[in-house]
Amino acid sequence: MLLRLLLILIVLVLALALIAALVGPLLIDPAPAPGKTSAQALERRGIRFVEIPFPGTEGLSLHVAEQAPDVKSAPPPTFVLLHGFTFNLYTWNRIMAPLAERGRVIAYDQIPYGLSAKPLPGTWHGENPYSKAAALKQLMVFLDELKVGQVFLVGNSSGGTLALEAALAYPERVRGLILLAPWVNSKRPILPQWLVDLPQTKRLTLLLARALGTNSPLLDRGYADPTRIDAERRALTGVHREIANWDAAWAALLQRSLTDRVEIAKHLGEIQTPALVITGAKDRIVPPTDTLEAASALPNATFAELPDCGHLPQEECPTQVMDVIGQWLDGLQSKEEAEGG
Repeated sequence: MLLRLLLILIVLVLALALIAALVGPLLIDPAPAPGKTSAQALERRGIRFVEIPFPGTEGLSLHVAEQAPDVKSAPPPTFVLLHGFTFNLYTWNRIMAPLAERGRVIAYDQIPYGLSAKPLPGTWHGENPYSKAAALKQLMVFLDELKVGQVFLVGNSSGGTLALEAALAYPERVRGLILLAPWVNSKRPILPQWLVDLPQTKRLTLLLARALGTNSPLLDRGYADPTRIDAERRALTGVHREIANWDAAWAALLQRSLTDRVEIAKHLGEIQTPALVITGAKDRIVPPTDTLEAASALPNATFAELPDCGHLPQEECPTQVMDVIGQWLDGLQSKEEAEGG
């Protein structure tokens, strides 16, 4: 009798847990975040918007910052800066000016981050603009719109992944890679499409998007010492919150990522582009050993580890980053001149 009651109790508990799992996510408020409906209303000095075409949409507006070259050489190189997951172009603020001493510097917010476009499901036809392949297409179209030919791609975290994919697919367009803690060995979950399409999964993805975008937890985790983050930096990390529907757009990106594998690690040996790979010794997001492994797999890479720096060395340790970049660029230039002469 006791065993029978125990079995009944277990069945009831499991049934309640199942109901909670099925119904609980549906209680998450689906109402999108309020805010400005036009990012252009928030345009800041030194910032502009560039419209790029993308199939199945009316076009995508990209939020762009540019620093003119402060060099006499003609023509100077162009550096295109690619931020990481949940960040925006302001992550490069502290190295844009010193990098401009060596060439033209361009940074942009990848969709749906910062003040760039935030397309929602139902507003496009055909290819999902949040896929990895779409991000690569958007980068190349963006370069074409600016009439930029060969570039140095500077990528942090998932921006480093995008830079590597560009070098693999378009080696003629990429003169060099500067990778800061590239997110190569992805450990994110990959789910079957039927599970991703469940209403419960969509609500949970929305909840995760709000958690990531409201409190910016990756900013604190990205620093070796979070006390170095000032109020201005925190505010700039959260500029997307001024735009209506940002949470739904972030959720759409997360939704797509659940079925989009990151496989660049399998192809590192095919990338012949000269590369500088940098890690912070106290990186808590991409372990330094992972970054070293990625650098070792690239045929033409230089590796540098920065002490007392985390996952965002361009923010936390800009002087160290520029010292390493400067040495590498000087060495690369000398090598190119020797080979050309």
